Amino acid sequence: MPEIFDLLIRHATIIDGTGDPRRSGDIGIRGDRIAAMGDLSRSTGRQEIDLAGRVAAPGFIDAHTHDDRALLSTPDMTPKISQGVTTVITGNCGISLAPMPRAVPQPVTPPLNLLDDEGSWFRFEHFSDYVDALREQPAATNCALLVGHTTLRVGTMDALDRTATESERARMRELVDAALRSGAIGVSTGLFYETAVAATTEEVIEICRPLGSHGGIYCTHMRDEADRIIDSLEETFRIGRETNAPVVISHHKLVGQANYGRSKETIEQRMGEQRICLDCYPYTAGSTILSADRAATSSRVLVSWSKSLPQYAGRDLSEIAQEMGVSETQAIDRLNPAGAIYFRMDEEDVQRILQFGPTMIGSDGLPHDTSPHPRLWGAFARVLGHYGRFLGLFPLETAIYKMTGLTAQNFGLRDRGVLRVGAYADLTLFDPDTVEATATYDNPIAAAQGIDTVIVNGQIVWKDSQSTGARPGRVLTHTPA
Repeated sequence: MPEIFDLLIRHATIIDGTGDPRRSGDIGIRGDRIAAMGDLSRSTGRQEIDLAGRVAAPGFIDAHTHDDRALLSTPDMTPKISQGVTTVITGNCGISLAPMPRAVPQPVTPPLNLLDDEGSWFRFEHFSDYVDALREQPAATNCALLVGHTTLRVGTMDALDRTATESERARMRELVDAALRSGAIGVSTGLFYETAVAATTEEVIEICRPLGSHGGIYCTHMRDEADRIIDSLEETFRIGRETNAPVVISHHKLVGQANYGRSKETIEQRMGEQRICLDCYPYTAGSTILSADRAATSSRVLVSWSKSLPQYAGRDLSEIAQEMGVSETQAIDRLNPAGAIYFRMDEEDVQRILQFGPTMIGSDGLPHDTSPHPRLWGAFARVLGHYGRFLGLFPLETAIYKMTGLTAQNFGLRDRGVLRVGAYADLTLFDPDTVEATATYDNPIAAAQGIDTVIVNGQIVWKDSQSTGARPGRVLTHTPA
């Protein structure tokens, strides 16, 4: 007797997220799971999609996001689902919305203002409160949550220009333990930022002690991604060893012309010293808060937002300063608080890191910027189109593995990131011949082309170049390796 599925995808080129070669077949979905794969020509679906040979892949997993607030404030998650992302990892770079056991300082301490420059969204006293809110108001995508070290410092300490006292470390350690019990998958640090630069390695280790007993992950925006990158790697390795936690190096890159080419040293020599995961975004410019020291080491700076002078968002800093009749440093003072896009990486390093076997793909997009970095809308499509199809950096199977199965494995997301019977029905259906990012630095808010349909937990969230309005996303916990 023919089977009946809730959704039947016919004539697909299946790339299953494991790195194995593509194959042809059909995919039958029942409820939130994949119920059958193969020749389902005798079966029917209450809803059917004929891919006519186009690709069916696992939904992409964004290994590095700052979508903590966006999941609640813009739950359609259009920048992500439009490029095939079905799960986002939040709370990166030491910045998470929760826990915030006291009123957030005003003005909001950078870089927390990348999530909310008013402070009203830092309303969750306990991490469990944030998890409850996400479950009560689901988004279009799934999410897996990190708790941020800088958020803990802001919520616990009366001054951030020093290391934490023993009692403050104990309090932050308690908050980490509670967050992990509430569903967080790990802890992130942003030791690069002024708010955490005074934190010693010992402070981080003591706060992260609960990771070992919970099987949690340590993710880090390292202390230095420029001249002292090897020292930062050594610190990162030590924290992972002493907390008995898997390590994820966030958005690995080499900053500044003096460091161009050093990815040979970091990935070919140092990454082999212990099991390390890393993510990378496919661009030579980064984006964060606006500061004079970062601008001074960049070949070009674009202002992505400004609270005091919002009309300058999307403009070159050099042009703004000239228009104001002041130096760039003076212009920065007038623009702040603000964000910026910094051009200060080498294309060869980006390609080498993307090709490195353990590298996952993360957008590091900032969803609340007025004129965001194009990676927010285009990172995954750019990997498939520009780096995969045009430059031939890797086969399509490898590109998809870096976006799906590898990421799910590293973050312990069971039954995600692969297409097989019994796995959750998170899928991205796309045309491999046309998929490409359309977002640019001049026009950064633009949906990718070539993404046909996106499915989350068995429900279609993106079709015909628009959101369907469905919000079936879930909070994902992890299973330690």
